[in-house]
Amino acid sequence: MKKKQKRQQPVKKDEKPATLGDLLNQDIMQKLKAQQQELKEEEEKKKQADLQRKKEEQRLKEKNKSFEELLSESDIDWKKFK
Repeated sequence: MKKKQKRQQPVKKDEKPATLGDLLNQDIMQKLKAQQQELKEEEEKKKQADLQRKKEEQRLKEKNKSFEELLSESDIDWKKFK
């Protein structure tokens, strides 16, 4: 005859699983958060610089347009003013 094997039920823990923040030292966590903030600020500065550069390029492009280009882009019907 075979004996029935008793299976152990896993003990339920009310504790939450350990997170990375729990495992790391608080000093290391603060350094990582500071570095993350610096990277965000650097990315924001890059976006602002890129936007400023595009505005300047558009301004210079508009400044260097010929009279013909300005006239063709105008919505006014110049024939009425003859």
